[in-house]
Amino acid sequence: MSAARTAAPVRGRRRTGTGAKAAVLVVLVLAAGVAGLVAGPAVTTADVAEVFAGGGDPLARHIVLNLRLPRTLVALTAGACLALAGLVLQSALRNPLAGPEVTGVTPGAVLGAVTATGLGLAGWQSPTAVVVAACLGGCAGAGLLWVLAGRERGDPEQTAVHGVLVSAVLTGATAVVLLIAPGELGSVVQWLVGSTEGRVWRHWELLWPWALCWGAAAWLLAGPLTLLRCGDEQAAALGLDTGRARAAALACAVALTAGAVSAVGALGFVGLLVPHVALAVFGADLRATLPGAALLGAVVVGGADAGAQLLSRALAEALDADRLTVPVGALTTCAGAALLLIVARRRADLR
Repeated sequence: MSAARTAAPVRGRRRTGTGAKAAVLVVLVLAAGVAGLVAGPAVTTADVAEVFAGGGDPLARHIVLNLRLPRTLVALTAGACLALAGLVLQSALRNPLAGPEVTGVTPGAVLGAVTATGLGLAGWQSPTAVVVAACLGGCAGAGLLWVLAGRERGDPEQTAVHGVLVSAVLTGATAVVLLIAPGELGSVVQWLVGSTEGRVWRHWELLWPWALCWGAAAWLLAGPLTLLRCGDEQAAALGLDTGRARAAALACAVALTAGAVSAVGALGFVGLLVPHVALAVFGADLRATLPGAALLGAVVVGGADAGAQLLSRALAEALDADRLTVPVGALTTCAGAALLLIVARRRADLR
């Protein structure tokens, strides 16, 4: 009886702590969204506030409601998708380096989108076709990794090696496609770097139901994913069909990545690093960590989008350029690489 009485307050404190952390992240998501709305040129913070109050001139209303708002929503949702995909992959493969960027999923999705554009089947103005092409490419990348890994699928180290090889091959194939038709595919460089420029309501209307559907699927897989993190033998001993669970997790990760890539392109390091932060903040219970990772991913990409807009304005003024755009993917890649380097050096110093 005493043990049960002691455990109940502990569980209550854990739930309260998790709820408080989630509330903080929700506030940060809102802050990142507001920053994205006011960071761009042409309209001021006062203009944005006036538009949301129901006023503002027609030009300001068009910029805020038809350009900045959908762009911000797409950035937040894509960040959530990539973070979820990264955590699902790392849990399913038991590999802390198994982000979408290094398992063939993101490079495959980019290759699918670029190839479809080169063939005239898709483009930035036809987001539905881009999603389909990106999904096919992402599935092809994940399938190639699955085939190459063979019997070593349960080995995190071997899976990571095969993932890097698959990603390198798919990235090379994308470069070949760009070389074959450079005139037609010049604009798709945005997919290679990652950009939120030109995101409109059509992209948001396509992305949010996709993200909601597969985000819910990821949360429903929280239990099997938690068991897979413990190892195949332990999971099988508890009655889990590890093959089916891992295949379902990979399909979910591919779908989430493809949706994000089709909307904003390849944003480096989001799916690789954000899951580690989520695990550090929320712990190993994926029922709480998966939603936490989604919120963290939204904060990271939304904040990076606002930062990219501010940097673009500063550079345009400094260089006296009419229009200079810093893609958000360049910001996430540089920041992620710097963070990864810092962590690696600290671990080396501790040894």
